Amino acid sequence: MRAADLDLGRLRVLPLAERRSLTRADEILVDPDSEPAPCSEEAGALVESCARAILDARRRGAGVMLIYGAHLLRNGAALILERMMADDRITHLATNGAGTIHDWEYAWAGVSTEGVEENVARGTFGTWQETSASIHLALMAGALDGLGYGRALGRFIAEDGAILPPADELAGAIARDPRDPLTAARADLLHAMIGQGWPAGRTRLEHRWKRASILAQAYRHDVAMTVHPGIGYDIITNHPVFNGAAIGRAAGLDFRSFAGSVATLEGGVVLSIGSAIMGPQVFEKALSCVNNLRLQEGLGVVRDHSFYVVDLQDGGGWDWTRGEPPKSNPAYYLRFCKSYSRMGGTLHYLQSDNVTFIHHLHRRLGRP
Repeated sequence: MRAADLDLGRLRVLPLAERRSLTRADEILVDPDSEPAPCSEEAGALVESCARAILDARRRGAGVMLIYGAHLLRNGAALILERMMADDRITHLATNGAGTIHDWEYAWAGVSTEGVEENVARGTFGTWQETSASIHLALMAGALDGLGYGRALGRFIAEDGAILPPADELAGAIARDPRDPLTAARADLLHAMIGQGWPAGRTRLEHRWKRASILAQAYRHDVAMTVHPGIGYDIITNHPVFNGAAIGRAAGLDFRSFAGSVATLEGGVVLSIGSAIMGPQVFEKALSCVNNLRLQEGLGVVRDHSFYVVDLQDGGGWDWTRGEPPKSNPAYYLRFCKSYSRMGGTLHYLQSDNVTFIHHLHRRLGRP
């Protein structure tokens, strides 16, 4: 007998101020001009190699993509990445849903991170009013302007809110032309405005810690910023406003943007920092799409690109510049290395603290 679906509309949500947050933006942010933490000789050599590859790529006009997990943000790298964006060292940033949730919470509340085990036991894990409501509002407002997840939320933070059209205007547009490409986005927003009591007009939400937001800085510098969430992966699910269609719509736009940047990687560089699953999985599909179109046009596949993968986990004792190991080797099952090793470029792996690596890399790149 099939169990009944859970009614998320009955969830009791709480103000974010009532949560015991474990990290503070003012305490984690690393000054780009400070002295980086010491690194090993191996790490130093890889930083040198990576910096040369990035400088060569930018001189040729090739792309430099940074794909990162939430811990790079939580470890305080936002100001370093802002400097790298300003210096035209990075042409595209990509993260997962968690990376954006911490980003928004730091930007608005100055705090983030909760005790997962204790809050799941209380039924309060992720049930925070402002986090889910604000991110959904940002995505739904951005969808009307054709914005994906990263740019919509970055704009929301940078501009301290969004403008919502009147409900009757949305209903009228839906009725006049149901086949319009924006009909589904309008319907999702209309439903949320009614259900959540969101008023039309300017919704102002001041983000006093914008400097801690990678999303806002990417929007300000007009650097591509994409988000690749999973439905049910992220705490914005734990709220009556949850709308998988709105999240999927925004992420779908971002996949196209991501793939567009992959198309610039002939001689380019990919940095994958702390993204064990999302980064390699999204990249391999995007590269396949790019190669599909290039081959139709009589071009060869993307080539001469480099991967620099950084994580705290060891690389299985395998030299990843040789390609992937045999299936009998446990290193074969390290997705964050194996997938990239199949992508036609040269893979370099470093076991390192993520902020230490990015801080040294920024210093080695220098100012233009």
